[in-house]
Amino acid sequence: MSSPDTQPLAGIRVLDFSQIMLGPVATQLLADHGADVLKIERPGGGDIFRRAIVDPDGTEHPAFGSVNRNKRSVLVDVRTPDGLALIDDLVRVGDVVVNNYRPEVMDRLGLGYERLSGINPRIIFAQGTGFGSEGAYVRKGGQDILAQALTGAMSHKADPRNPTAIYPISLADYTAGMHMVHGILMALLQRARTGRGQRVEVSLYDSLLAMQTMEATMALMGRAPLNWARMPLVGTFAAADGEIVLVGAFKPNPLRDICEALDIEDLSTDPSFATMSAQAENRPRLQALISDAIGRFTSAEAVERLEAQDVLCAAVRSLDEALEDPHTSSMIVEMHRAGRTPLRSVASPVHLPDTPSETHRPPPALGEGAEEALAEYGIAPERIDALIAAGVLE
Repeated sequence: MSSPDTQPLAGIRVLDFSQIMLGPVATQLLADHGADVLKIERPGGGDIFRRAIVDPDGTEHPAFGSVNRNKRSVLVDVRTPDGLALIDDLVRVGDVVVNNYRPEVMDRLGLGYERLSGINPRIIFAQGTGFGSEGAYVRKGGQDILAQALTGAMSHKADPRNPTAIYPISLADYTAGMHMVHGILMALLQRARTGRGQRVEVSLYDSLLAMQTMEATMALMGRAPLNWARMPLVGTFAAADGEIVLVGAFKPNPLRDICEALDIEDLSTDPSFATMSAQAENRPRLQALISDAIGRFTSAEAVERLEAQDVLCAAVRSLDEALEDPHTSSMIVEMHRAGRTPLRSVASPVHLPDTPSETHRPPPALGEGAEEALAEYGIAPERIDALIAAGVLE
């Protein structure tokens, strides 16, 4: 295994209380770039995501593994005095505490920011929630799909006649996780100047609003709705053997170039399609003509013709097809696990050629690496043995 010692975040210790995706995807990115992440899990099962999917790999199923590499796991009962005292000692030498519970949970456990910063004023306390720490929804259970619905993200449609649909990947969780990483890094930079840590707060709700910044600003300023998918020359079209997506934009006369590529008459000379507003008004008829023209070609032929005219387009592929593309190969990591099938997953998307991300540990089994990690935090072996005997550590 390679060593993270020369990476940008080497020496940064992260105590990760988070579960499922928002927090874990953030701490994994930190770990990919050198942070030492200790996953603090509850005895009796750990991160609830370990059991959320029935899979032959059990508590280390691929979805769990996709956001938990490069971490070690310790199962500690923080509801006991000895368990809380152990966490206090870890916090004394730690740098970052991460959680994505509802706002009051960490305080109730005795692990809130005010108390922990009293133990270590340098600690950075990163909190991820569904809807923030104040406001009407503060006690509402946070979940990706709920955030899509409440922020208006779910209301966007390429065609208003389509039924409202859930975006089927974890859009809010991943986005909020990346915002959490940004916040933690900024807090670390500020701490380098002031010597003090601070709170970092992100939410699914705020993150999805931020993703809609252009659309929201147009709405706030009383402008017409902004919907890139409803632009007259944007859409998916059936070729002879599949689908392509077309983005006829960012050119003086993209319709003329599309027509030339598809070997049809120049529709931009027709008054019905001569201007952007005319194209928008007559979009169904215009798209039908383009669809008929694209249907005469295979997807590869259509893309080749359109790209020759510098028109933005691409074949619409399945995820499996994208993963098999040689272009994707640098984004695939393989983690070897003793006696088990290697886990293949997606690498860090942040590319630092001088200090690249590294995969030095597969996702941990329950409690894997605990004694080694605790020893590195200065916890004596006899204390570890006593905590295990008392059931505080599992």
